[in-house]
Parts: sequence; C-alpha cells; structure tokens
Amino acid sequence: MLATSALRSVVAVIIALAIPASAAPQPISKRSASELSLTAQLRLANTAIERYQLLPKDEDFVFNFNASDVPVATSQNFPALVGTGAAFSIGELPACSMSFLHLHPRATELFALTSGRLLSEMVPEAGVLDSEGKQRVISVELGPGMVTIYPAGSFHTQVNPDCEPANFAATFNSDEFAVGLVAAETFSLTDDVIAATFGQSIAGEDIETVRNAIPKTMAIKVEECLKKCGKQKRQA
Repeated sequence: MLATSALRSVVAVIIALAIPASAAPQPISKRSASELSLTAQLRLANTAIERYQLLPKDEDFVFNFNASDVPVATSQNFPALVGTGAAFSIGELPACSMSFLHLHPRATELFALTSGRLLSEMVPEAGVLDSEGKQRVISVELGPGMVTIYPAGSFHTQVNPDCEPANFAATFNSDEFAVGLVAAETFSLTDDVIAATFGQSIAGEDIETVRNAIPKTMAIKVEECLKKCGKQKRQA
C-alpha cells in the first residue's frame, strides 16, 4: 500500500501528459543507434526477443510509483511497456475538486476507485443519443471497488463532492495514451472560430477573459463542497 504522500493528484497526471516537449525531437532516421533512447530502441527492435535483450536487468520490469515525479507509467518512463499496449496510473482527487474535462486520443481507460467517492461524467461520440434525442451523457457514482470505462476519445471528468480525498487506479490500452484538455484546446483556436462555434453567444471582447479564466495548475474547486467542508479555496 502506498503512503499517502506518494499519492498524487489526477491533475498532475493530466498536466504532465499534456505539456509538450520544449524542443522538437530530431527524426529517428537521422540519429545513430547510440543516440536513440531506450524506448526508441525498443520500438525499432525486430522481435520481442530483441526487446528482452535490451532490458537485461530484472529491475527493468518494475516501476516504482514512490520514486516517480509523475504517477503514471507509460513507455516514456517505463520502457518495458513498449509493445504491450498498456499503461497504468494511480493518484488521488483532492477533497471538493473536479478534474479537468479531458480525453485520451489513443486509448480506452478503465478507471477504478480504491477509496472515497467520485461522481463521473462521460460524453460518448456524436450520434450516441439519450431517450430525448439529445447527446447522451453517462453519469455514474463510484465507490471503493467500482470501475467505469472511458472509451478512447470520449470526454470525461470526475468530481469529488466530499471532504476527504478519493484515491484511484487507472489502466489504458496504449503505452502512450496522451491527454487532450477540452477547454484549453478549444479556446486555443482563433477568436472568430470560437465565436462561431458557440453561436456568437460569447462576445468577441469576452473570449480572452474566458481563456485566462481556464484553470491551469490545479483541480477545479467545487464551491458548494468547500462551504460544506469549511475549506478555503486555494488561489492558483
């Protein structure tokens, strides 16, 4: 069982996976074998046998969440996952908080709650309608030992409406599943595109205000829960 201090927020997972590299990588074709990362060498291996040869230590097959800055194991920080089509994450959603509305473009996620309570909402692809002919939204309440599924590309979020943290584990069917932040990416488009997308309901002069109001470094606090629990809202 991991110590509480080792558990990280779901927000840390999302932010870490969403931040692009600071420099554009050099094409693999222009690198010598000695310049390639272990992950790249594993991807270029001809067979699974060759991949095992590139991972000679038994410790290469263990990922230590206690020693990791980011609570997610992917092929980028756990090369043994290359070729497995899998990744794994653990973390916690703090009390009175909501994770960013996000999606995973390359993977389906199985999300399991290990402690606490979460309210989950997921929006499937276009054309999936409810009984009234509107876009279906799948809303469920999760408790310890319960699992929900987020198909690849589906928008989803979790809300912790209680005064204690909720701990989770998640698995993905891609070793490099990635994260798309719905609000941040939508409002990265030009003002004209955003205005048209929202049916001109957002005035042009207000678009930048909305952009600047999108949280970047913390979970979205649930005001009603904060009052219930007597907690102060932290400033970003």
